[in-house]
Amino acid sequence: MKYIVELAGTRHEVDLTDGIATLDGASSSAQLREVQGSPVSIVAVDGVQHQLVARREGPKGHYVLWIDGWRFEVDALNERAQAIRDLSAAAAGASGPAPVVAPMPGLIVRLHVQVGDTVTAGQPMVVMEAMKMENELRAPAAGVVKAVLAQPGKAVEKGTVLVELE
Repeated sequence: MKYIVELAGTRHEVDLTDGIATLDGASSSAQLREVQGSPVSIVAVDGVQHQLVARREGPKGHYVLWIDGWRFEVDALNERAQAIRDLSAAAAGASGPAPVVAPMPGLIVRLHVQVGDTVTAGQPMVVMEAMKMENELRAPAAGVVKAVLAQPGKAVEKGTVLVELE
């Protein structure tokens, strides 16, 4: 099955067939094994194991992934669904970079950016503590920091806009 996966503003073609994962033309052996009774799965790529927690969130095909403790937001759709989304987006016009929002209730620990900073996709922006873990929130796309609405030491609710980009 072929998927179009978008990560940090970059689109990749992924084909998963019979234990082989092909990413942008490069193939590797890949296996997925769920850890029974937990949200964790083990992904083995060319024999190297990684811990994976995946959660669907937001629109169809949008996932939040934690891989070996690193947080990623990805969109993964089959070719047909991606073509439909692309046509819809073209009709809607450009909307600009998405803001960084709190994925869950928590406490803001550190800010890595200030108004006027230029950021790249995937760059760390905010560190928040939630469920006794520190989560590093990264820029969803390249842009310039328009506003920093978070403050270290302040509690935030899920969905609170922390940083706006332009």
